[in-house]
Amino acid sequence: MFTTYLVVTLLTATATSSAAVANLIGHDYPKSQADRLHIPHSWIRPLGTLLAAATLGLLTGLAIPPLGTLTAAGLVLYFLGALWAHIRVDDRQLGPWSAYFALSLATLLLSIAHQAH
Repeated sequence: MFTTYLVVTLLTATATSSAAVANLIGHDYPKSQADRLHIPHSWIRPLGTLLAAATLGLLTGLAIPPLGTLTAAGLVLYFLGALWAHIRVDDRQLGPWSAYFALSLATLLLSIAHQAH
């Protein structure tokens, strides 16, 4: 069980850090997403900062499990907010969103299960 928890957490941290870097360096993809979802570009860097903090929280959570669980729960909420942003503008392109959400949810569930043992 620990191996699965570790692998999924590391995959989630990798995906989250990739998204954080894209937001923080001003990559075109987050800008195009913001445009499509009618989100101000001024939100891109703060959202990237949240993702970077989440990456650190997930990694720190490997040593301090309650922190990892709280971080994963925060990511689930973050991506539910992202889903709302998609639904709000009737955007059905949810492929990337579903991958990030699934990883975040899996990390949360595995983190809870890991702490229960």
